[in-house]
This record gives sequence, structure tokens and C-alpha cells, in this order.
Amino acid sequence: MRLRTSLVTLSAVAALTLAGCGSGETSASDPDASATPGAALTIAKPDGAITTESHNPYLGDSSASKYGYAKVIFEPLALVNPTGDLATTPWLAESVEWNDDYTELTVVPRSGVTWSDGTEFTGEDIVYTFDQYLDGRLTDTSGLGYEGATVDGDAITLTFAESKFTAQARVLHTPIVPKHLWEGIEDPNTDPLTEDGLAVGTGPYVLDSWSTESVTLAANPDYWGGELAVPQLHYVSYGDNAALTTALVSGEADWAQAFIPQIEDSYLAADEANHFLVSPTAGAGTLFMNLQTKPFDDVALRQALAWTIDRDAYVDIAREGASEPVWNVTGLSSVLEDEIIPEYQGQDYAVDVDKAREILTDAGYTWQGDALIDPDGERVTFSISVPAGWSDWNTEQALIAEELDEALGIEVTVDQPDWGGWDAARQEGTFQAIIHWLEDTGNSYGLYTSTMDPRWIVDDRAQFNFGRFEDAAVTEALNTYATASTDEDRAAASAVLQEAFVEQVPAIPLGAHPLLGEFNTRSYVGWPSEEDAYASADPTQPGIVQVLVNLEPVE
Repeated sequence: MRLRTSLVTLSAVAALTLAGCGSGETSASDPDASATPGAALTIAKPDGAITTESHNPYLGDSSASKYGYAKVIFEPLALVNPTGDLATTPWLAESVEWNDDYTELTVVPRSGVTWSDGTEFTGEDIVYTFDQYLDGRLTDTSGLGYEGATVDGDAITLTFAESKFTAQARVLHTPIVPKHLWEGIEDPNTDPLTEDGLAVGTGPYVLDSWSTESVTLAANPDYWGGELAVPQLHYVSYGDNAALTTALVSGEADWAQAFIPQIEDSYLAADEANHFLVSPTAGAGTLFMNLQTKPFDDVALRQALAWTIDRDAYVDIAREGASEPVWNVTGLSSVLEDEIIPEYQGQDYAVDVDKAREILTDAGYTWQGDALIDPDGERVTFSISVPAGWSDWNTEQALIAEELDEALGIEVTVDQPDWGGWDAARQEGTFQAIIHWLEDTGNSYGLYTSTMDPRWIVDDRAQFNFGRFEDAAVTEALNTYATASTDEDRAAASAVLQEAFVEQVPAIPLGAHPLLGEFNTRSYVGWPSEEDAYASADPTQPGIVQVLVNLEPVE
């Protein structure tokens, strides 16, 4: 799917007055409480205290990145919606336009924007931001392959070494920084920006105070997007999900991203103003199988599993409704259904044990009593591994073990190591089966590169394609999809990938890997909803600025 390039201006975005996911009534736990226009919002995470202050948006371990407040200080050129219509909304750029092969991005800087220190924002800031990758001042951790910029009047064209079709969001979400300050920073790869006057952005909020327990940001009075309804943001980090849930229920926290077990009883039922939004994305929770060893080196066994594993149970039981099942034989979720080629439209798996057993019988499998025996005369067994404490996927392990035992007579061992052991096994290929996420590129490439692309295996260690699938025609199609200059060429490549995935079953997507958001409507409406998915409700995503612009006080 091509990420749609929208020329929507902020005035149009701000005009979206949403009904939100709730009516904004007062707290059910305190019926006498009244909504509080102008109230601060507390955004919570379950990551424990962050002991080192750093406001640098390029450092993954900075407090700005871990808490997430970098995204409301430093803004990108555009916002790519990872859910809904997958649209691109220009932000610091008034317009964004890719050339046919996605090696050049032309942007027009938004006029009337100032940095929070009062300095005018110009196109020079955009060029300087990206040029830092050229001179080595910034490490290109996102693999942008930026090669330089040209300026023609108001238009700036950024050039890249290879097609960015599958990495548009990584380019467009690059935080833009002020040249007049950053050119004086000796090493932007390490500088924490803690000196007075350095944490300067164009965003809707400015840094007010910082501690290891919380960070406070105040609304930027000169924000180019207009007056903001929320005057303050408090970023707070709790020790774990249980503490975070308690804070959400009590009203101590207002907004979070977390998987909360029994969310209906533990959170939603506590207050009619509490809401939970599940935003499907192109990614999916996926069963990866080690294709190099028994029993998964036999495609018939993989096909039988695909006709046995219950994706609805994954959604309803393991994910407690916080997902949607992926049943199409191509492995593509509903977000990408318009990429499914005609011959596979409506071609879905189902729980069909008779069909699974027929596939196995035709391939030479037999049964001794209830036990499945492979063509070599050995019982079919395998282990499935997920780190201990990943409650949703731990539940899915148990479900798969039960389903395959009862339906096919396969003995499945549930393995729950610590993160380190699991991580080593997935990279080194010493596992039998794991549940894992996918690279989310906003199109079908994410699924197919994650499950069939040998480029992820370097020095015999895998970052994706954990099953180590390799097929020359598939590799060529992946490269074509990523670099094609026409939609027709990309569609032809996608057809090759879909056919290979259907026939070879290199992995089994279970359900969409969504973005989650918990929030309340006691003071504000205008939140994203299933009906108007203009962004996700996950406050750690770049779209948080779009949400904050849309919020309005409860009347």
C-alpha cells in the first residue's frame, strides 16, 4: 500500500472536532466531581525511574525518548498515521512529495513558525538537520542513506541513496532541530541538551521542570498551530503495569500505553469516562518457525498448523480483545486488504482439523493412538518460546499447545526463558518456534521482509526472518518492491511475495499487533476513535502532537 500523501494543512487538521470515545461525563466513582477545563494531563509509563536527564531526541536512551516528551518538543516534517487510512499529514512542512522511485523528497517549509526561543524557523533548519548525517555529526541509526539537499525557491529536495518507499515514516518523522543552536553543539550524538536554552523546538509544549519521578511541560504560548486546550503535560513513570493501572483507575494518571490484563474489570468498569482504544497496524503477532530443523522443515506440517491454530482465540483470550485476527492466506491484515491480489481476496484460513489431517496424511504422516508420527516414524513434537512475563503471548503459548495436542496429536512444550536467553536463541536460530512482532513498514513489505528476507541475517545472526527462509525469486521480488519506480512494478513484486507466502507458509500471523491507548474524557474530548482513526491513542507515537491539537475542553 502506498502511504497516501495528503496536502492537508494544520487548519484543516485543527478543524476536526471529534466526539471522542466517550461523552466526557464526570467520574462515576465521584458523581459530584465536575470536569475541569484547563486541567493538566498526566501521561504515564511503567518503566521505573529514569535517573539520567537528557532531552536529546536522537538518543534512544535519553529521558526525552524513554518518557516520550521529545515528541511534543521537537516536530517532524510530516506525520504518518500507522493506523486507519495510513495517511501522511504535512506538519512542519506545508507539503511533502516523493518522486516516482522514492529517492527524492520535496518539501516546502511551513511559514509563520518560530522556535520556542522566538527565532524564526526556516528551510535552513531542515537542511541543517539532515546534513548532520552527511558530515558525521549524527550517526545514521535509522539507515536513511541521506545524500544531500537542493533548494529551489521555497522548495527543498532531499536526496537518498536508495528508495525510501518502505521507510517513508523514518524519513518524515526525523525530528527537526534549530540550526542556530545545534551548530554550536560539539557532539549531538551525546549532548544531553541540559544546558539552559538548548531544549528548543517548534512543538506545542516546552520543558518546564525535570526530575527522576516526573517531567512537566507547559503549553507553548507561541505555537504555530494555535492555542492549546491542555495547559500542562506531566510525564510520570511507574514501577510496573500494576502500579500504572492503579494510577489510571484512581485518576492519578490520564493517558498511557499499556497492555492491561482484564482491562474491562480492572480499568473500564471503574469509571465511565475511562476509555481504551485498540488501533490496528500493518504489523502482527506472528508464529515464527525454525525452517531449518524438524518438524518445520516440512511445508506440509506448516500448512496443517495454519489450518489448525485458532486466531480468534488469540484475539479473544490471549489479547483479551486488544487485536483483530489475521485469517487471510497471504498473512495480510485488514489494514492492508487492498494490497491482497484478486486470487487471494476472501481466501481465508479457518480452524479446519479435517483439512489439516488430510494434508498430513497425503504427506505421509500417521497416528499412533492420538500421537502424530512423521514420515520418518518419529513423534512430532516441538517447543514454543516466549519470554516469561509477556502475559498475552504466554497465554497464546498455552492455547497453541492445547489446540495442536487435541486436534493433531502434536506435543508442544511451553518454554518461557528470560529475555536474554530468548533473544540469543532467536538471533542464533537455536529455537524451534517463537511468537514475535513484524517490521511495520505501513505496507505488505513489512510482513514479507520480516519472514522471508535473507538481508536480516548477518554473520549468522538474525534480526528478522528468524526461520531463515531463502528463495532467489522471493529475494528479487523483495528488492523490487522496495526500489520500484512504479506502482505496477511494485504490485507485480507483491504478487510474487504473496504466492510464495501462501504456498510455503514461512510463518503464521496470528493477529494484528496494534497500538494501544488508555485515556479518560473527564476534562477533554477529541480523542481518536474507531470511527475517526486520525491517529492512534498511544502517547509514545509521533501522532501525539496531532491528538493534542484536536483536544477540546469538556463543556
